[in-house]
Order: sequence, then C-alpha cells, then structure tokens
Amino acid sequence: KDLSIPFIYNHTRNNIKMASTLSFAGLSAKQCISQKVTSARQSQKVARVSTVVKAADKGGPYGLGLEMAKTAGKSMQSGKAKVPLALEEGEMPLNTYKNKTPFTGTVKSVERIVGPKATGETTHIIIDHGGKMPFWEGQSYGVIPPGTKINSKGKEVAHGVRLYSIASTRYGDSFDGQTATLCVRRATYWDEEKGAEDPEKKGICSNFLCDATPGTEIMMTGPTGQVMLLPKDPSTPVIMVATGTGIAPMRAYIRRFFVEDVPSWNFTGLAWLFMGVANSDATLYDDEFQECVKRFPGQFRIDYALSREQNNKKGGKMYIQDKVEEYKDQVFGLLDGGAHMYFCGLKGMMPGILSMLEGVCKEKGIDYEEWLEGLKKNGQWHVEVY
Repeated sequence: KDLSIPFIYNHTRNNIKMASTLSFAGLSAKQCISQKVTSARQSQKVARVSTVVKAADKGGPYGLGLEMAKTAGKSMQSGKAKVPLALEEGEMPLNTYKNKTPFTGTVKSVERIVGPKATGETTHIIIDHGGKMPFWEGQSYGVIPPGTKINSKGKEVAHGVRLYSIASTRYGDSFDGQTATLCVRRATYWDEEKGAEDPEKKGICSNFLCDATPGTEIMMTGPTGQVMLLPKDPSTPVIMVATGTGIAPMRAYIRRFFVEDVPSWNFTGLAWLFMGVANSDATLYDDEFQECVKRFPGQFRIDYALSREQNNKKGGKMYIQDKVEEYKDQVFGLLDGGAHMYFCGLKGMMPGILSMLEGVCKEKGIDYEEWLEGLKKNGQWHVEVY
C-alpha cells in the first residue's frame, strides 16, 4: 500500500478541458454485461442497458433549461459531515424489495448537471426513501417505469425493471440516510430524415425519471449488486475509470472517502479518478470533485479524457484508455501494491481499455492473461458496464 509513487497533478480549469456523457442506463432488459453477475441479480431478471443515440447533440431542451446545476454547494459541508453511524452496522442490504413487491419512493428534486454544449441531457435525481431502503456504496436500485407494453406473445404487461447505479453514499446528499441519488442520462433518438426526435424510440424509464418533478412517486426494487463494493481496508488505493453516467458509483466512493465523517472507515489511501466524456460541458460533478482535490490534494487526483477537445499521443481523439495509458507505470505500480480498480460506463469502453492494458503488459514483459486473472482472483478488479 505504498502511496509514495510519484505523480504530477495536471488537472486545472485552465490547462485541461473536460469529456461527454455518452452513457445512460435503463432502456430495455437484455443488454447487461458485467464482470460478474450475481445470483441476486439473476433472480431479479433485470439489466442495465444502452441504446444507440444518433446525433446526440440535437434535440431538447426538455424543461430543465440548458445550464449546468452545481451540486457541491448543496451537498457538501465546510468539513466532513456528521452522519448517522448506525448505518455502518449490520449485514449488507440485498434485494430488500423485489419486482412483485416494490418500494415506492418519492422524488425530491431533479436537476440538469451538464452545460449547453453537452451531448444530451444528464440529470441529478434525489429520491426520498425515508430510511426504508438502505444500501451500500457500489450497489444499484431498480426502477419500474409506469405504464405497460405488449410483450412478444401479444399480452399487455407492466414494464420491466431498469437498473441504475446509486450516485450517493448510504447517507444520501443530505447526510441523514433518508435519500438516495441517481445520475440519469435522457435517452433519445434523432431521426435524420424527419430532422426531429422520434418519441417512439426514446428511453421509457430514463425520460420518466428526467421528466419527474418533486412529489413524483417511483416504484423501486433492490438494492442489488456486490461487484462494485469498496475494499474492506480503508487504506487500499482505489483507481476509478468511468465514462458518462458510469460516474455514479464513483461519486458515491469519493463522497465516502472525503465528504463524510465515518470514524470506523476512515479512508487513508489514494483515490484516482479517470473520467471520460466528450467535452467540458459534460464533466459530471466536477465542482464537487475539485473541492475534494482542494481539501485532500495528496489523496485525490482526477484526470479527464475529453474526446472532442483533446488529442492522444497519436493525434487522434482522447478516449479513456488513452488517458489511463499516459500513467501506465503509476497505475501498474499501484495495482502491484494491492490497489483496487473499478470500471463503470458503456460496455464499449472495455475492449479499448483491455487492449491497452494487454499492450502495456507486453511492453513490460508481463503475461497479460496471468496478470489479469491474478487481479480478479485477489478481488482487485471490479467491472460493471452496460
């Protein structure tokens, strides 16, 4: 757990631009891909999904305006926040509410958290569960959108469950254990021939959530998932790699590390976030992350891959794997020392990342398959993509 590996902090507002959210979850039920699929998730028969969005810059606005709402001022205190520590006790909650017996939560607020030049709309949604639906960082909630559909047998049935990674800690943005936060990308489809969005092809659940207003009731299942849980040892370095709304569990981790006062889990490791989006207007929760960097400069660093504003070393677009590769020696050194690495976002992110890591292993004379299997066996490798 040697944290003395040198690195240069290179993210400032002036010398680095920031990347676009191309990820969104919760549109259909058969496209989930995860490094591990737990029996609990199988029993619920739900999935994370993605859909193809053409000309994502077009369309909207959708009622929330085009300005980026800042969240740090509302969800961070001047020091680490006191929290109800009773939520640290007991077993991990798992599948407390199921498809046939969902919990009804209530929306407290919905805010747009990307700027006018972002590719699409992403929202920050706070849901009140009254302390009746506790969870751990890295878990997910299921959401059942209202309405029905016609299934393959011609029968009218309720919509299925869509999974969303929870973007807050167990204590919520208000630090009282009464709420949870979702980060949701509105899924739309632009018809080039019509020059307009096709409402028949929009994401049912994501649009329901993004259009919600305070007081809207939401049927929820879960919490579910064990793949993305944090290490038990709070001195373990954590490397986070996210694209788009894959930032959700990472935000939960970062808030647990640096925003809340939990004496029994006092994080002393290094937290390193690699975030991939399209442009500066799509850097989700950057105001919170910059405040954490300011407060904990030796413990937290963040590097953005902005595909439309930066170039990689070969002159092409800067994607998430390119940014991680820039720090390959430090990343491999941390992993050799026991760091855990977390990935979350669209499933399309992983082939490029794995190919890059294989190439680095070849450079270093490391057997790639053996190296990766070792990380998985040691519980250092966590993947949840959709």
